[in-house]
Amino acid sequence: MPLDLVTIPCLKDNYAFLIHDPVTGATGVIDVPEAAPIIAALESRGWQLSDILITHHHDDHIAGVPALREATGARVWGAHADAHRLPPLDHALAEGDSVTIGQETGRVMDVSGHTMGHIAFHFPQSALVFTADSLMAAGCGRLFEGSPQTMWASLSKLAALPSETLVCSGHEYTTSNIRFALSLEPDNPALISRASQVALAREDVRPTVPSTLSEELATNPFLRAALPEVKAAIGMAGSSDADAFAEIRKRKDRF
Repeated sequence: MPLDLVTIPCLKDNYAFLIHDPVTGATGVIDVPEAAPIIAALESRGWQLSDILITHHHDDHIAGVPALREATGARVWGAHADAHRLPPLDHALAEGDSVTIGQETGRVMDVSGHTMGHIAFHFPQSALVFTADSLMAAGCGRLFEGSPQTMWASLSKLAALPSETLVCSGHEYTTSNIRFALSLEPDNPALISRASQVALAREDVRPTVPSTLSEELATNPFLRAALPEVKAAIGMAGSSDADAFAEIRKRKDRF
């Protein structure tokens, strides 16, 4: 039985995610921008939090961890490489390690680039991947610490997951990301369709996250950097994939 998934808006434009095993009752949360909305979501469903999973050290992803841990007694999981910048960890993780929520085991992926030590959590049975600020809806995070080559390698790992995987990313940035994507591929029919869907969702104040990996592969310019048509659109035909990605990231930073 797949994990139940709940998307929780936090702060101005962040998301946290609850995952719940309906068989055992085990419940995890991925990132804690603030504690109150997560506690409210747990209480409304009668769920008891067992695990807190942290993707990276930025304050808008961890600020609520101390209060949530105190309120629930949940165990905290995060990257060993980032431990010096995280709340105290019960379990320090590296790529290839496992995290178990009830009956399902997730795999830890190193997706450094936005920050070094950024990790993602992939739960294959439920077809979920929690990417925070690495792979985002129609975008990717700014490169605050990693090189373009590092981020491209991280995105390539995520792109290789099964196409039906739901990408649970950390922010509601989709509208601006789509606008940038259209500046590169204005005639991409999948992108034009997604732009309309995103506009309708935001008019109704509905989250545009999560998205499917197949949707990202069809519309996200950062995942599409290796394609000849995208390289041609940015005047980099024949360039390496990582160099094309770097140029797209530079353009987004100036957009």
